[in-house]
Amino acid sequence: MSDRPKRVEFREEGPREGFQIEKTIFPLAERVKLVEALAETGLHHIQVASFVSPKHVPQMADSAEFFAAIRRRPGVAYSGLWLNEQGFARARETGTVDLFGKISLYASDAFAQRNNRCSAAEMAERQKGWLDRYAEAGVKPDYAIIMAAFGCNYEGDIPPARVVDLARYAHDICAERGEKLGQVFLADTMGWGNPEQTRRLVGLVRDALPDVRIGLHLHDTRGLGTANVLAALEMGVDLFDSSVAGLGGCPFAAHGDAGAAGNVCTEDLVFLCHELGIETGIDLEALVECARMAERLIGRRLNGRVMHAGSLAKYRASQGLAA
Repeated sequence: MSDRPKRVEFREEGPREGFQIEKTIFPLAERVKLVEALAETGLHHIQVASFVSPKHVPQMADSAEFFAAIRRRPGVAYSGLWLNEQGFARARETGTVDLFGKISLYASDAFAQRNNRCSAAEMAERQKGWLDRYAEAGVKPDYAIIMAAFGCNYEGDIPPARVVDLARYAHDICAERGEKLGQVFLADTMGWGNPEQTRRLVGLVRDALPDVRIGLHLHDTRGLGTANVLAALEMGVDLFDSSVAGLGGCPFAAHGDAGAAGNVCTEDLVFLCHELGIETGIDLEALVECARMAERLIGRRLNGRVMHAGSLAKYRASQGLAA
């Protein structure tokens, strides 16, 4: 029996995901226009940029200026990404970044070594220090993300029990400090997930932590992103990371395919939810226009489907057809 939610929340990551992976550094004013347009669609959380090394990621060198230039819409969170203490300090100093305490964990030791130059166990231990930093800054631990939870190009299949243990670990280190972990995101970082695996993993984590909201960070690397979202919806999952127009890509795709899809596409998933009768609070037509704006800015065809085909609601209305 389906446990589909009545309403779904999307955390938009397109600006950060898209602009960070592109070789071109796009004009600040155009990036600001996209973020401001996204905020008008009904989205309540937009990840704008990352605070990382300007030497290694020059596309994010002006993140502080980016945040400062945005005309903020009330009720919308404008968040950033950081990977180390220096990045967190820069985000705090900017003064216009909505700060969310994140616990970052790896289900794959091989991926942890490649991505963070430490073991998965070392990364887990470091999160206690992050909780201390967040406490000093007055930032509550908001969510944990378990990377490579569905599989890893460098290590292979990931035992589900390992993911459950990591979710419990994140919950417990928060509880030790008298804090409640609100959300656990399971990340299919390299596109290994399938619908049956999605249902199984969501069920196992929910059984282990029934009071924690489960979110999914899914990639469409191998074309199963939407199928995995549908499987998650059937399990009652109501929180997803996504990327307008499919902005971004997967730097960890097998064989180094630079054109591989990244995060699941926001407007395509909003379309799916609306066709299933699930509320999102998002104006799909406005979001499609944002996707087309992103495509014009990037200068090539992007991966979104609805942005090119149009929504059925708009087509039904134009043809006088009943829903």
